[in-house]
Amino acid sequence: MTDDQAEGDSAFVFTGDWRAFAPIAFTNLLLTVVTLGIYHFWGKARVRRYLWSNTRFIDNRLEWTGTGLELFIGYLIAIALFFVPFGAINLIVQGVLLRGHAGMAGLIVFFLYIALLYLFGVAIFRALRYRLSRTLWHGIRGGSNDQGFAYGLDYFWRSIVGTLALGLMIPWSMTTLWNHRWNAMSFGPMQFRAEANWGPIFPRFMLFYITPIIILVLVGVIAGAAVGTGALAGINPNTPPSPGIIITFALLAIAFYLVFFGVLGIIAMVYYSAYFREAVGSMRLGGLWFGFNARTIDWVKLYLGNFALVVVTIGIGSIFLPYRNWAFFVRHMEAHGSVHLDDMTRSTTRTPGQGEGLLDALDVGAF
Repeated sequence: MTDDQAEGDSAFVFTGDWRAFAPIAFTNLLLTVVTLGIYHFWGKARVRRYLWSNTRFIDNRLEWTGTGLELFIGYLIAIALFFVPFGAINLIVQGVLLRGHAGMAGLIVFFLYIALLYLFGVAIFRALRYRLSRTLWHGIRGGSNDQGFAYGLDYFWRSIVGTLALGLMIPWSMTTLWNHRWNAMSFGPMQFRAEANWGPIFPRFMLFYITPIIILVLVGVIAGAAVGTGALAGINPNTPPSPGIIITFALLAIAFYLVFFGVLGIIAMVYYSAYFREAVGSMRLGGLWFGFNARTIDWVKLYLGNFALVVVTIGIGSIFLPYRNWAFFVRHMEAHGSVHLDDMTRSTTRTPGQGEGLLDALDVGAF
């Protein structure tokens, strides 16, 4: 069978409905509370089965084959292998501090931080590998034979380089890690190819980089002007300020906080929208190449909608965030080119035996 219809943004279609998703979300919430959080893993698998089954790529729907038990076992393994030893190390650090060896304690904490940074990288890689291995399309799955340990080292040193250079190399580290991660993945017999370039997104990153500096400089200039013009006259350092002055300064502090983080949040989305378009747009799979058409305004609407949903419902609405985020990504995904199903044989990559337990244990990523 040959299919040449993967043209345009109609290649990906999401057919889900929040009203159909609501019973799943509320049932998961109830059972998670009743089981003291244990059902969380089965609930996550149930959510993915719904979202995947309502996602059509070209001519067929996706299928999620992962189970809650896999996720739960993976989490227990991660706790046993990593967090029990880390808890023991924490006790050792406290004992070293009590004996007055602050330098030795600091050295242990430093190496502990290095280990955690490495494990973050391993967790991200293995979670992607697991999710691809449990995603079917036409009965064909993805995956990778790479265990992710080399990627953990790559994640470690690239993250360090990106932040040590005054943070200016962060776009480089993000794009190169994206490439490394996806170039180790395959779907069926075909290898993913990612060639994201950090050059096109660097100007937007610089906008995000210098915006806080500009805001702080402006605040300093305004404060200096207020002092120079006597706007702060009447304030005596030897007497407590009046209630009116306290309220005024409190309102100004709140306004500054909202403006600072509001503007910074929008600028961050300006950068991230460009990053995601570059990253996804660089990807190839056989005769297919992908794209992502969400603009900054689309990201702003998504995050404002998520924020309003959580606030208005006093947190209960967070059970709908996986649905909203997945629908957003699918509806903005594009695919171009062609795929020949006769060439899509089954994957021969190793199938992980358990889920992304390390990802859950480290709380990396949201879904």
